[in-house]
Amino acid sequence: MVRNMTRSRLIQGWFVAVALIVAASVALGMTVTLGTGLLLAALSLVPPAIVLALWPGVQAPTASDVLHDTNRRA
Repeated sequence: MVRNMTRSRLIQGWFVAVALIVAASVALGMTVTLGTGLLLAALSLVPPAIVLALWPGVQAPTASDVLHDTNRRA
């Protein structure tokens, strides 16, 4: 399951988890000050930013791939 996980699905799951936590805290009647709210907002946006920055992308072809044409059909 983890191998089929895309970057966008992981970030969507993160935002859903944050939204569920916020909804549960509102339902329980917890009060949030402005400072705490800003801190929680920042903490909920940092992990998706790290995922976007570090997720491996499409690998560039190496010099060997270019010279030996590894994608040719037999």
